[in-house]
Amino acid sequence: MKKKFIIIVSYIIIFINYNVYSNENNSILKVGLLAPLSGEYKELGNSLLYSLQLALDEIGNNKVIIVPRDSGFNNSEKLQNAIQDLKSQDVKVVIGPINNEEFKDVKKYNDLIFISPSNISPEFTDNIISMGVSLESQLKSLFNFLKKQKRKKTIIMFPKNQYTELIEKKLKSFNLENFQTFKYDPNPQILTGEIETLTNYSQRKKNLELRKKLLEDKDDDQSIREMEKLEQLYTLGKVNFDSVIIIDFGNNLKSVLTSLVYTDVNQNDVLFTTVNQWFDESIFYENTIKNLYYPSINYKEFKKYNENYFKKFKIYPNEITILAYDALGLIYYAWKKNGKINSANDFIFKSKIKGKIGTFSLENKMVNQDLDIYKTGKNKFIKF
Repeated sequence: MKKKFIIIVSYIIIFINYNVYSNENNSILKVGLLAPLSGEYKELGNSLLYSLQLALDEIGNNKVIIVPRDSGFNNSEKLQNAIQDLKSQDVKVVIGPINNEEFKDVKKYNDLIFISPSNISPEFTDNIISMGVSLESQLKSLFNFLKKQKRKKTIIMFPKNQYTELIEKKLKSFNLENFQTFKYDPNPQILTGEIETLTNYSQRKKNLELRKKLLEDKDDDQSIREMEKLEQLYTLGKVNFDSVIIIDFGNNLKSVLTSLVYTDVNQNDVLFTTVNQWFDESIFYENTIKNLYYPSINYKEFKKYNENYFKKFKIYPNEITILAYDALGLIYYAWKKNGKINSANDFIFKSKIKGKIGTFSLENKMVNQDLDIYKTGKNKFIKF
């Protein structure tokens, strides 16, 4: 079986190597940007625009032009007006919208192609391609990781909220064995009690007290040594799982981790894993967590991107803007390779693509990211 050739989406290399695929006198490539350039989320919108400028600098081709338009945020009228304006500028491919809630408003424009940083679905949806790091790609990486670690009793934990049904649907797409699911209330006051039930905390505490009571009147050396060890414990007995996948982020994630540690889940026995991490350094200050594993984009490239962005604009970017950076590189590659862009099918390649986020593929109308596993430990992100 032939090995897949990995295409390096370094835009200067593409410009040199794929010049044969298009005529240098070809029409200008106009790429639209739909982003909130005003209002509450204007900083995000401007950050997206800056990231495209950074990508343009690396491409170095004056035939590529960015056409930004203010689409607001969850503002259907403003979005529609922005799209009509892009169409009047003869734009055929657009980066955005950033919010998947707006997909319903752009589907009807089947003469345009939208490449969004959203991670709602890895599947091409009509004229929309989502470039975000999908839950499917993250779970696939975690399942492979846990298999290599020989974990056979994994609990997949996720909150009861508006995304519960979507998460359950995505989980069903995997042929899961040795996995259980556990839905929890995101309210910390309720969550702790639910985690206590999951970990059989009350019974394990009773086990400890009963064992100590049996030993309290004994004065032989063995009993004394055992009692000394028991005095260092909070519970006695192991939980009935060897790993957890927590599908949550931010303060909710921290609440779950804290509850697991509070109920005396031994981190030497149980692997803690999660998703949706963008190298958030605030996790370093959760002193109760020894190691947390998660799949993510290439950390080295992420740091390099942030440094280059800061060097040029004197501010740091929003993390999702690296997806827009790669989206422009992908558009440019497709344009150079095909000579034009007519539909989402022009973005289907048999070969893998390597961008700033890492390696990904666009086969069978689906975006699949090859993610690395990282762990947090000693105030560092360590590639596992």
